[in-house]
Amino acid sequence: MFVSVPATSANLGPGFDTLGLAVDLRNEVRITPSKFLTLSTRGEGSENPKIKKNSLFLSIYNETYKDLTGREDSFRFEFQNRIPISRGLGSSSAVIVAALSAAYTMARKRYNKREILNLALRYEHHPDNITSAVMGGFNVSCVEGERVYSKKRRLPEYLKAVVVVPNRTISTARSRTVLPKVYKKEETIYSLSRSSYMTALFMTESWDLLRIASKDKLHQARRMKMIPELFDVQKLALRHGALMSTLSGSGSTFFNLCYDRDADKIAKALQSRFPDFRVFVLSLDNNGVQTRD
Repeated sequence: MFVSVPATSANLGPGFDTLGLAVDLRNEVRITPSKFLTLSTRGEGSENPKIKKNSLFLSIYNETYKDLTGREDSFRFEFQNRIPISRGLGSSSAVIVAALSAAYTMARKRYNKREILNLALRYEHHPDNITSAVMGGFNVSCVEGERVYSKKRRLPEYLKAVVVVPNRTISTARSRTVLPKVYKKEETIYSLSRSSYMTALFMTESWDLLRIASKDKLHQARRMKMIPELFDVQKLALRHGALMSTLSGSGSTFFNLCYDRDADKIAKALQSRFPDFRVFVLSLDNNGVQTRD
């Protein structure tokens, strides 16, 4: 059995913990029955002992599989990680979604994506990354009780993502410590208006107005100060034609949306200016989590 989950970019500027989209950079895991637990990890994080053990995946998978079957069977897990770790591209959400989807599939239990999404909320309390990881596309989401309510918009092939991955991390927990406990009314209204406007722009494919809608006063600038070069990343991307340029999740990755025709130009400019950072040109993903036998 094979599971594949895309990377995600959340917040998208003003959509703090509510907006996100998926990009075609996927983590994969192949699972087969085995007499003993065995696992192998290739790609991102494979040299990190903690990542190599895939403890989060195994914990969620084993717990869910036992709940569904009443058994504690052994499996071989082969992980291929492509999503950078702790860089704001939804690597943790990808692990959670993969583990839940894999457990249901291996237990031979019928499920739908909405069910997986609501289960994922137990492990990730903000819906932006998990929603896009499950559903693919652009998503606006909220939580009511223990359920995620969301709307998806498929993204066109003529758009691309240019993703800049710095050579150092910003942990989500640490980045939240730089945010104030109380915001000014003007800051809140500013970001709320642009989050609402951005949602309307994605739903109507009004891409050329995203530069206005992607501005934010709640979290971006405060987090970007932790890696000051990110201000230059944003300016350079916009100057070379990016439709929007935003901190991906809590960082440190920067997400740039652009037309296909401008992607290579933007990527080359960014790679030239920031040779120590990784730059990816990626398609957008509309499929979300996928499983197959």
